[in-house]
Amino acid sequence: MELATQTTALTKRLKDHRKSIEAAINLNIEDFSARWLVMEDVWIALGESAMIRRHQPVWNARIDGFGNHAPGRGRAKGARPQWDTLHPGRAWAEALPSALKSADELLQDVQEYLDYRLRSLVY
Repeated sequence: MELATQTTALTKRLKDHRKSIEAAINLNIEDFSARWLVMEDVWIALGESAMIRRHQPVWNARIDGFGNHAPGRGRAKGARPQWDTLHPGRAWAEALPSALKSADELLQDVQEYLDYRLRSLVY
């Protein structure tokens, strides 16, 4: 794969994530930053899984749906992603049935998870 193609793919992914954050009515893009590591294609999946395993971000461990796109035709009957329950604003997600857990329940899950992670870092 040419470097230009790789750069375009990374740029597109970051722009998609930015759009999700900007669409949320309760988030501010200025509160976010990004870092990335450029590597050969063969190492990308390994690098990503190692970073997730090491840092255990809440959006991978507890809150699903941040990187989601609008579902394709015939799949729009699935539940709204947890991300969109906590951070409403993506128009396509508003049309989906409510998630199984309420925003308050998801916030409780997030708080418990972050408390657990903080305790595990202290000891």
